[in-house]
Amino acid sequence: MISAMSEVSGAVSEGLGATLTVDELSARVGMTVRTLRFYAGRGLIPPPIRRGRVGYYGPEHIARLDLVRELQAHGFTLQAIEGYLDRIPVNATPQDIALHRTLLTPWMRDLPETLDRATLVRRTGRELNDDDIEMLVALGVVEPTPDEDVFQVATAHLSLGVELLDLDLPVEAVLDAGRIFTEHGRAIAEELTDVFRTKVWPHYRDSGGPPEHIQQLVERFKPVTIQGLVLAYERAVGETQRDTIRRTQNKPR
Repeated sequence: MISAMSEVSGAVSEGLGATLTVDELSARVGMTVRTLRFYAGRGLIPPPIRRGRVGYYGPEHIARLDLVRELQAHGFTLQAIEGYLDRIPVNATPQDIALHRTLLTPWMRDLPETLDRATLVRRTGRELNDDDIEMLVALGVVEPTPDEDVFQVATAHLSLGVELLDLDLPVEAVLDAGRIFTEHGRAIAEELTDVFRTKVWPHYRDSGGPPEHIQQLVERFKPVTIQGLVLAYERAVGETQRDTIRRTQNKPR
């Protein structure tokens, strides 16, 4: 990986305008100079462009470092990050790298919080017995941790989980519904991701927009996609209800 980086880094960086010294790059990305040199030594970023005795860095270095930080935030080890970056062409543009980073952006409004049981009770505003906790786990709102009475909580969906508790649904039904949503949701996500990669992203890339715009694009793409999914589900439920009524009416008596 390091040798491949060395072969192409010069042409790539010159073309994109390598103008930052290592100190300026450090200030720009919020990493120490020591960390930057360590990453360069591991081949996570290409070597700088040498002009005399000074090395200069450009947008492709910033894009790769932003991606490294995003991968770290998702819990990737350094070895896993190296493997991920190995699959990205060494001559990838900052826009190309921005796509990889954007696809890692969480779609949930808020990342899960770690809460103990007492805090969870305060957040819900009601007492929670073991059956309630089991239901919230089944709904995917609460996830147990190795520590007793400590949970990972999707706080953005906690109020919805509490409302569903009041419906007194059987846990088995919730588990079955969760399985259905998971299976079909995964299939929808994979197909929409493929559409984004093959149709949306090439269109954006060919337009020549700056890398920062892709984040804005995806942020706008999220609610539109989710609303489209809700609309399709509502229509499908309506059609299913009508089909059920027609089948009932056509049954021989």
